[in-house]
Amino acid sequence: MVNKFKMNMSSKIYVAGHRGLVGSAVVESLKARGYNNLLLATHSELDLMDTRAVKDFFKANRPEYVIDCAARVGGIEANSKYPAEFLYENLQIQNNVIWQAKEHGVKKFLFISTAAAYPNDSPQPIREEYLAQGEPDPTKAGYAYAKITGIKFCEFIYDEFGINFFSILPNNLYGEKDNFDPKSSHVIPALIRRFHEAKVDNAPEVVIWGSGKARREFIYIEDLADAIVWLMENYNQKQYLNVGTGEDVSMKELAQLIKELVGYEGKLVFDTTKPEGMLRRVYDVSKLNAAGWHHTTTLKEGLERTYAWYLKNVANN
Repeated sequence: MVNKFKMNMSSKIYVAGHRGLVGSAVVESLKARGYNNLLLATHSELDLMDTRAVKDFFKANRPEYVIDCAARVGGIEANSKYPAEFLYENLQIQNNVIWQAKEHGVKKFLFISTAAAYPNDSPQPIREEYLAQGEPDPTKAGYAYAKITGIKFCEFIYDEFGINFFSILPNNLYGEKDNFDPKSSHVIPALIRRFHEAKVDNAPEVVIWGSGKARREFIYIEDLADAIVWLMENYNQKQYLNVGTGEDVSMKELAQLIKELVGYEGKLVFDTTKPEGMLRRVYDVSKLNAAGWHHTTTLKEGLERTYAWYLKNVANN
């Protein structure tokens, strides 16, 4: 029988990867709820690729609950260029954290996977049962296969040892503290920066790759963090879950929203000679909704908050 424990405000909770976009939002969400015994360690304090160091950390600190946000991440260019490194490093990190959590009596463990784990040709909307039913996107294959392995690892621990280890697969994320580097950022921070700089420079047009017809789903980072903490408090199943909104938007609609938000008055141009990836990628989130959690932030609201953060922390720095 799987162990079911209820976190309380003084439970010792380890958030791995707490300085990243997801991890930092999770820490803020936990603190906002009143959790006061968080266990955090920077990379300089704990190298998660070092098996001995991770073992010693768990032995010394004995966390009761673990939220694993740690990973080597990157854009398409980095994933395509270094697939072996992405596979090796992510396997090493997650194997160390998952196994040592099991070995040292962790009561509940949440592993964060990725939408990239799903087959590139998944039917839409994507349901959880489509996992491992085909090849993932070849541009992110190393990262994807590592994350698929993490999901299965947690399932096997749930079955073999009766401990509540489970996984989630968030869809495209965005929000405050996102990566706005033009060389490595994802679509929303990239568009925010490009439209803002075009406005400042009075550029006559902004060019967007593709036809604008491709559709994607986005979840605001605070909603994701809320879902993660809610699941740690309430969910006790082996079934991994999609975490998203179940709502998609075309790239043309997204670009227009950001253009209007920024106040850019130039022309929007779509370059149909450039790739745009899958025509559509959106989640079926019925299992998550049935469990009891729903997103609360609209895309427009999330974009407004993200742009405000960009103006304060990036634009003039």
